[in-house]
Amino acid sequence: MEASLICLDKVKMKIAVISVTKSGDVISGKLKHKLDINLYSKTTIKDFSIKQIAKKVMEEYEAVIFISSTGIAVRAIAEHIKSKDKDPAVLVIDSCGNFVISLLSGHLGGANELALTIAQMINSTPVITTATDNMGITAPDMIAKNNGLLIDNLKDAKNIAALLVDGKKVGFIDDKSNISIPKGYTNNLEESEGIVYVTNKLYNHISNCNQNNLYNKNKEIFTLKLVRKDIVLGIGCRKDFNSDDMRQTVQSLLKDRNIDKRSVKFIGTVEVKKDEQAILKLAEYLGCELKIFSIEEINKVHNKYEGSNFVEKTIGVRAVCEPCVELTGAKLITEKIKANGMTVCIGELDI
Repeated sequence: MEASLICLDKVKMKIAVISVTKSGDVISGKLKHKLDINLYSKTTIKDFSIKQIAKKVMEEYEAVIFISSTGIAVRAIAEHIKSKDKDPAVLVIDSCGNFVISLLSGHLGGANELALTIAQMINSTPVITTATDNMGITAPDMIAKNNGLLIDNLKDAKNIAALLVDGKKVGFIDDKSNISIPKGYTNNLEESEGIVYVTNKLYNHISNCNQNNLYNKNKEIFTLKLVRKDIVLGIGCRKDFNSDDMRQTVQSLLKDRNIDKRSVKFIGTVEVKKDEQAILKLAEYLGCELKIFSIEEINKVHNKYEGSNFVEKTIGVRAVCEPCVELTGAKLITEKIKANGMTVCIGELDI
């Protein structure tokens, strides 16, 4: 069941296959029946340069599969490796198709899951070398990936993973209690040498436990914050609003309410503002999705909120920011906030 689910998920990845032999081409043909792949083959490409191809595919694809020796793959990608949260999944399949090796970005890039999927497809043996997987422990970066969370600091994630591999106790806290305690973790913070906590807060008392030694007075406590993206911003503004002013205003409002700006999942606004540059740039800056609502949609709920005769005369509804938050399915945690020509409402999704 698990392998089947993995397969269905991974067929959506943009995958490049680099083959250096005719036998590799045969294996890639088997993959093409079930995966959407682009093949770069030494047997068909004139002036084949594996270094040039590796540079291209490492930048443009979500997954890269070498059908070659591991040494060829390592040398090809070496200068193009950036970091575990940016690198694509990289796999190696030997020319006989006996083994599928997860080489790079096993967790966040999905190489481990993809290796399991492909091994099932071509009836070969998957090779997974990440320690947490082999020990049956959920790595912190997999907690993040599986639950749509952001890793606050990759070094902190590495420290927590090292504790888990060494058999140390690591506490787990979800401030919404929506995520069950993962394999290998505990809810006993007093005996823990590390703590992973999930929150949308900018500051949390757990993040200070190294300095304050809240849970263990004899040992250093390593912490890792995983940011939950569950905040919604409803925004209205006058035409041609200044982008810098909007960004600074929103940053200040979030900070004042102890909300991590990375936790913003949606910005909601009315359809007449769909091309407003300040809102578009804010969504890009926050790395969130922009949701546009029609006048008809907002009309169904706008009378619940304090409105403006001028706004109603101008665009046809009395309020924008609060209705847009409600229409995303979020619960309002602020009323309308007026700020120098713009209005903002903050909401929170139950995720």
